[in-house]
Amino acid sequence: MRVVVIGAGIVGAAVAAGLTRRGARVTILEERFPGAGTTATSFGWVNANHTDSEPYFTLTHAAVHAHHALGSDAFRPTGHLEWAAGRAQDELNRRVDWLAGREYAVERVTAERATELEPGLTVRPDGTEYVLFPEEAHVFPARLLGRLLAEARAGGAEVETGVAVREVRSAAVGANVVLADGGVRTADVVVSCAGRWTGMLLDLPMLVPGAGSSGYLATTSPLPAPLSRVVSTDLLCVRPEGGGRLLLRASDLDSVADPALPPGHRIGAELLARLPEVLTGTEGAHIEHVRVAPHAAPARGRTVAGFVDDAEHVYAVVTRDGVTLAPLLADLVAGEVYGTESAMLGPFRPGADVLAFPGGTTISM
Repeated sequence: MRVVVIGAGIVGAAVAAGLTRRGARVTILEERFPGAGTTATSFGWVNANHTDSEPYFTLTHAAVHAHHALGSDAFRPTGHLEWAAGRAQDELNRRVDWLAGREYAVERVTAERATELEPGLTVRPDGTEYVLFPEEAHVFPARLLGRLLAEARAGGAEVETGVAVREVRSAAVGANVVLADGGVRTADVVVSCAGRWTGMLLDLPMLVPGAGSSGYLATTSPLPAPLSRVVSTDLLCVRPEGGGRLLLRASDLDSVADPALPPGHRIGAELLARLPEVLTGTEGAHIEHVRVAPHAAPARGRTVAGFVDDAEHVYAVVTRDGVTLAPLLADLVAGEVYGTESAMLGPFRPGADVLAFPGGTTISM
């Protein structure tokens, strides 16, 4: 089977790797370079933590296990530690109870245990609640992308960069990919993994990148602050970024994030000001850079996956949670291209009433 995959981000690379495992002849078409899109601005937190939809929890929980099975050197299975105080405890307790009832790995820990796990934690007032999610993890997205692309190439996939796709057409036999230079590529199946550009190629409604569909990420200078896992609070989420640097984000600041506007000094200063509330050893820290991270956001849900034509020659997958889902999508999407329908992807078809998530904001990305 000849398959064209559009997009060399983490989802496109995973799907290409999954297809080559099944013997497909794969060509990946990328307008810029691998990882140039949403993958380059991912927080890299692997979790199924903030999901109130049963089908989406099933999907993301399986994806967490898929990361553990893949065993990439980009994967850091050190867990996630969360603390909450005051009114934030109510939401945390509700979520812990919901997840525990679905056999998600979660345990309440004491303050003493929390500081054993992360000696650099700032001491919190009495009454602070700590929860450990031991199966959660973080990844370094560029390294995971490299791992998946290497597997795809080893399976015979060709990666073509600088190739801009402008249209995808389902044909009587197979599908045609129309390029910006007027060229046409043919394939038995085309899989669009174009991320936030999906709506330019296919009739799938996407949120326009801007305030409300983007977030901020800030990278610190190298610090003598020991940290081994994702730590999240209602003030700040932080994880190791390598070389002693930390990656910071705060959901409450994301409402004003707009990729059309520079983030400005204020955002970095605000994130840095919150850091001592979470970690010690951050004196003298400065922000090396702040990025605006546009999400690949389908208008009707966090993920859409399935054929968009009756002939089943054009398949689309687009998700806000690409880093979390990628290893699982490698298997599920490739299976569907080869005719094995996935029950887990069933609720997320193009044109279906894609499920919403009323109980919180997932920030796995």
